[in-house]
Amino acid sequence: MSEDLDRTRPLWAQVSAVIAARIKEGGYSVGGKVPSVVELSTEFGIAASTAQKALTHLKREGLIRTEVGLGSFVADKSEPAP
Repeated sequence: MSEDLDRTRPLWAQVSAVIAARIKEGGYSVGGKVPSVVELSTEFGIAASTAQKALTHLKREGLIRTEVGLGSFVADKSEPAP
């Protein structure tokens, strides 16, 4: 599942938007794992730091949660944010 990115806009924001849309559309279910930094880097052809920034943004927005050593997962909106 690859997306074409507009190289004139911040790549991290575009990747964040794609992942957010996938969550909204049910592509990633609540509690389900979202792609890792390495997987995002490969899929979108971006640097690992760009992928990390996208995931950090999604976490700040409350769309995902992270578990050290396990990865990132779709957040349950009914649970309060930590």
